[in-house]
Amino acid sequence: MDSQVDEYMSKLNKWEQELGLLRHILLDCDLVETFKWRGPCYTLGKANVLFLGSFKNYAALSFFKGVLLADEENLLHKPGKNSQTVRLFKFTSPQQILEIAPVIKAYIYEAIEIEKAGLKVALTESKDLKYPEELIQKMDELPEFKTAFQALTPGRQRGYNMHFTAAKQSATRIARIEKYLPRILRGKGINDCVCGLSKRMPACDGSHKFL
Repeated sequence: MDSQVDEYMSKLNKWEQELGLLRHILLDCDLVETFKWRGPCYTLGKANVLFLGSFKNYAALSFFKGVLLADEENLLHKPGKNSQTVRLFKFTSPQQILEIAPVIKAYIYEAIEIEKAGLKVALTESKDLKYPEELIQKMDELPEFKTAFQALTPGRQRGYNMHFTAAKQSATRIARIEKYLPRILRGKGINDCVCGLSKRMPACDGSHKFL
């Protein structure tokens, strides 16, 4: 048990029982409990396998490589329409968890076996990204920004584009673009480390939170 997860659990004001039950199940499945990205994360070796999260409308148990699970019960959800890898359980009551606890464990053990086998998710890259108008305008305003964005790998371009276009309001899209402009100019992806402390370069592992 990780002390940071204890603290996280103690501060919850929603889904406390649901996440507590899920944590109990996970701790019984031979995974290492850590605290990453502001939430409980469960690992096997150096690999992230599962993540617990508290959302507005549900408590979630997320599988990093959930798309590889058989999911014969058809219980898993996509976190978003463009998600290629993550799949998750959604719970809104402790009873929902208790009723399918053995099934949840079976899914967890399947995820562990997938990781042990070294299976990878084959990601598909979109070659024809549709940029939001706000991003096109920023590129026109700052040619150096356009050059930097187009110099990013297709995956990094796609990650930013998904984040920008996910915002429903134009003002929010503009704010997101402005926020990540310095990072893009440095050639960094949306999930890349910028502090230099990550042990999983180039990805961010949350080390900056302990500065």
